Amino acid sequence: MKIWLDGALRDANSALVSVFDHGFTVGDGVFETIKAVDGRPFALTRHLDRLARSARGLGLPEPDRDEVRRACTAVLEAEPVPLGRLRITYTGGLSPLGSDRGTTGPTLVVAVGATHRRPDTTATVTVPWTRNERGALAGLKSTSYGENVVALARAAEQGATEALFANTVGALCEGTGSNVFVVLDGELHTPPLASGCLAGITRALVLEWTGARETDLPYDVLDRAEEVFLTSTLRDVQAVHTVDGRQLPGAPGPVTAKAMRIFDERAGSDLDP
Repeated sequence: MKIWLDGALRDANSALVSVFDHGFTVGDGVFETIKAVDGRPFALTRHLDRLARSARGLGLPEPDRDEVRRACTAVLEAEPVPLGRLRITYTGGLSPLGSDRGTTGPTLVVAVGATHRRPDTTATVTVPWTRNERGALAGLKSTSYGENVVALARAAEQGATEALFANTVGALCEGTGSNVFVVLDGELHTPPLASGCLAGITRALVLEWTGARETDLPYDVLDRAEEVFLTSTLRDVQAVHTVDGRQLPGAPGPVTAKAMRIFDERAGSDLDP
């Protein structure tokens, strides 16, 4: 495997990041996961825009987009896979053992691994922990992913692939690595960014392509929604057949199936929408 690290392609066994890197010691970093189809990244421009927004939000200098593009191209050419998970990680770099950031500059890593198409439907659970919609990291794709690890492990224990969060005021927010859409009275809704959810790339495309509405939704909307689906870079649009054991018969339902079809058609015709 070839990995891009700070300006050059390296073999996996020599692509080493210091134990003093701030991304390792305190989770001071941002990242993007990008779907790669036959060696070509999907929606790369949107992902790079979000990477820059996340970096600014964390107080990091914006990454050099030309370098990141070169790195993505080099890694994908070195590791051709039919369907890949392209990961860009951008951290605070070498720093003291504490929260203060060092002065040597950020670390950039780009790697890719093979993946598989997700099933059309999945199970989800709700969890007792909340997203802080007013926190310093709200809406940033930060490498500080500990609470997602804990919640996703809870989901796996219950036979699900995703855990869904409320925010601090009891509104539906997002999953550990996905956005959530619900169908109410035949209409498609998703929580607004003010809920604290990540501005998902797939979420934005679904909003643009389907006419879904951003709506403040109570957490218990999951108890009565006619249909539920998740969106993310590697899930695309994935129907939910179970929420906390409640079955949603016939998933994917008609609204979800239409969203899946529209996304597949539009994404298939333009790799950088």
